[in-house]
Amino acid sequence: MALFDNPVIPGFSPDPSICRVGDDYYLATSSFEYAPGVPLWHSRDLVHWRLIGHALDRPAQLELPDTAPSSAGVYAPTLRHHDGLFLLITTVVGGAGTVLVTAEDPAGPWSDPVPVGVPGIDPDLAWEEDGTCWCLYSADGIHGVRIDPSSGRLLGEPVPMWSGSGLQYPEGPHLYRVGDWWYLLLSEGGTERGHALSVARSRTLPGPFEPHPANPVLSHRSTDHPVQNTGHGDLVRAQDGSWWIVLLGTRPRGDTPMYHGMGRETFLAPVRWEDGWPLPGPVELRARAPQLAPHPWPPEPDRDDFDSPALAPCWVSPRRGDPEAVRLGERPGHLVLHARAGSLDTPGALFVGRRQRDPDCSARTRVDVAGGGRGGLAVRLDEAHHYEVEVGGGTVRAVARIGPLSSTLAERPVPEGPLTLRIDVTTSGVLPPTVTSRDPQAPPPSGLRGGGPDTLRLGYEREGGGFEVLAELDGRYLTTEVAGGFTGRVIGMYATRGSAAFDWFELRRA
Repeated sequence: MALFDNPVIPGFSPDPSICRVGDDYYLATSSFEYAPGVPLWHSRDLVHWRLIGHALDRPAQLELPDTAPSSAGVYAPTLRHHDGLFLLITTVVGGAGTVLVTAEDPAGPWSDPVPVGVPGIDPDLAWEEDGTCWCLYSADGIHGVRIDPSSGRLLGEPVPMWSGSGLQYPEGPHLYRVGDWWYLLLSEGGTERGHALSVARSRTLPGPFEPHPANPVLSHRSTDHPVQNTGHGDLVRAQDGSWWIVLLGTRPRGDTPMYHGMGRETFLAPVRWEDGWPLPGPVELRARAPQLAPHPWPPEPDRDDFDSPALAPCWVSPRRGDPEAVRLGERPGHLVLHARAGSLDTPGALFVGRRQRDPDCSARTRVDVAGGGRGGLAVRLDEAHHYEVEVGGGTVRAVARIGPLSSTLAERPVPEGPLTLRIDVTTSGVLPPTVTSRDPQAPPPSGLRGGGPDTLRLGYEREGGGFEVLAELDGRYLTTEVAGGFTGRVIGMYATRGSAAFDWFELRRA
């Protein structure tokens, strides 16, 4: 029996939505304040996924103002294929509202956004047999309205559909026609530890919908399961007739209440049908693979030498891309960043990063700040929660921002010229995910320490070898359990004065 490892898309990749076209599967995830927006993934076996681009990848489609707070921006999308066309609908919170884009190829190009005049978040698309298109959304419950997807025009008044079993925050609706029934799958309980999936069905639209008698049909709340926050799922039927669900979850670690630094990730789980109901789960870290021909893609490169004319799709920046400030080719074989603000604390500061995908990893980059510049390597959650090691003015320093507190933790003089900066993330010595609590009067178990999910070591590499650690920090302060919000860690490069030239960047599993 073939097995696979969950999550299938590791790192900050929440709110997955999936569709199948023949033997190909396509998946979209939320991106919040990061641009380009809405990552798009391709698979042929539901297990191995390749990033093929973004649905909102140019300023005409997405450009958030600096005043948009962290964790605003692009919320949960729905990706569908209908009559030979890919359609993606999402809500840009703090921006354009609910918009719909289309493409013949999910790798792009995607159309300019068409506004859809519905309130709330988490829009969904479904079609009746006669071609009527329904848009469902979450706004004080789940509502639905007929729309013209080509223009975004509403074709009637919204009507209430179904709002779950009574838990808070019914959201993330997805509507499916299977046999003689319409099935409405939604999340409730909030996207934290109480997250859950519930389902209802109706013979006709817009209802009434009959709820499953044992809702919620999936939740890991109040258990010691290593995968938590499970919810916001989307069903797909494989070409062999089996059913599966992609959904978000987290892998918390550390002492109670446990913490997840990489954000909400995309997991895969089987779906069984009982008495005409889809029942998803379980969601396991190691699980039985779909009986499809394995189709692994070449792995995403660990290292970028910045020799290409454009940045790879894995690179993102807060709120907008900026070709005037992020330049390839200005200095051969380098990425040159031109500062827009004097600190990563400031919205609008220039930062280019990649999602942290492995619990244990090492990030390194070679930077030159000749001419009075300042820049470095950072692990970012938002403007008020980030760790960085930077060089400028003949010194290298480690800096931490945790809520209202900011501190330079250590500083060393270094020669002028290129310097290799490094941040290691390690889970060694932290509480395993099955340890959720213990007697507070008892000493920690041997070899374990209380605290966060991991440890981050910030420093630089000396000429001739060796890692000079400037600071060792608890990772809990770069988690949403501390900082709030909906994202996960992004590791990358920045400039906060003048310009900084980066020869290469490397992010490897440790």
